[in-house]
Amino acid sequence: MRATPCYAYVFVAAETPYSALALAELAKRAGVPAGVLNVVTSHENLRDVSSHLTTDPAVKKVSFTGSTRVGKQIMEQASSTLKRLSLELGGNAPLIVFEDADLDAAVKVAVACKFRNNGQTCVCANRLYVHDAIYDEFAQKFTQAVKHMRVGYGLGENIELGPLIHQGAMDKVSGFLRDAVDKGAKVQTGGAAYGASGTAVDGTTNAAQFFQPTVLTEVTADMLVSSEEIFGPVAPLIRFKAEEEVLAWANGADVGLASYFFTRDLSRAWRVAEKLETGMIGVNTSVVSSASTPFGGIKQSGIGREGSKYGISEYLNIKYINMDIS
Repeated sequence: MRATPCYAYVFVAAETPYSALALAELAKRAGVPAGVLNVVTSHENLRDVSSHLTTDPAVKKVSFTGSTRVGKQIMEQASSTLKRLSLELGGNAPLIVFEDADLDAAVKVAVACKFRNNGQTCVCANRLYVHDAIYDEFAQKFTQAVKHMRVGYGLGENIELGPLIHQGAMDKVSGFLRDAVDKGAKVQTGGAAYGASGTAVDGTTNAAQFFQPTVLTEVTADMLVSSEEIFGPVAPLIRFKAEEEVLAWANGADVGLASYFFTRDLSRAWRVAEKLETGMIGVNTSVVSSASTPFGGIKQSGIGREGSKYGISEYLNIKYINMDIS
C-alpha cells in the first residue's frame, strides 16, 4: 500500500468484519495517514457496494479473494473500465502420499494441512490420495492423530479447532458426509455435528456450529468429497496404485491453487511437481505461502499473484520514456 503507493478500500466479508477493522486501527496507530487505508463493511448491500467498487473509474485495480463464481462476476463488472485484476478464487487441493514417504512425517503434516482453521482455507488439503501399499497404516495413524484434536472456543487453552463460519457451512459439510456414507465410505472418527451428537464442546455451551473432525476411508470417485471443495473438517482418504493414475485424479479438477505430496525420491519430487497443475506445491511440507513467495493459482483458481515481487508488480504500471535532450 505504501510501497506502491496506492490508496486502498478494503471491502470485507460480511461474516468477518472485525479483523479488518482491527487492522485499520493498527494502521492508524502505526502512523498510516487518514484515507490511505479505508475499510468498508456491509451486510445487506453487498452487491451494490461491490458493483460500485468494481465499476467506478476512480478505482484502478481490484483484488478479490473468494469463490470462482463471484470472481467471474467481478471480472465481468471490472471489464467496463478495463481494471487490473487479481483474483484468488476457489481451491480443491490434492495431497498425495507415495509409498516411499516418511509415514510419520506425512501424517503430522497432513493433519495440519487438512484441519488448519477447521478446513476453512483455500489451500487446505481437500482430497488425500494414499498409495495402496501404505493406505491402511496411514489411515490408522492419521485417524489416531485426528481423534486427539481438541475442539472448542478459539481462545481456550490448547484448543485446535473452532466452529464453522455459519449454518450454511454446517449444512454443506453434513451433506457431503451423508453422500459419502450412502455411497460406501467408512467413518473412522467423527462424522457428526456436535449439537446433533450431544457431545460437549470445550469452553462454550453453544455447539451449534461445531463439527467433529472426521476421517473417511474407502472413498471413491463418485462421492462429492472426491471432487468438490469441502471447506470443513472432513478428510477423505482415497487409494491409488500408480503415479500416473493419481496425477490424473489430482489434475482432474477445474481449479488449481495448491497441491501437496510426500516422497523420499528426489527424481519423483521434481517429476511430480512439474506435472501437477497448481500454482503452489508443497513437497513434504504444507507451507506454500509467505510474504516473500508468490501466492496464487491457475485454471479457475484465479489470475495474478499476491506476495513477493510478483504481487507488488500487480499494483504497478510499466511506463517507458524515451527522451532526446540533445
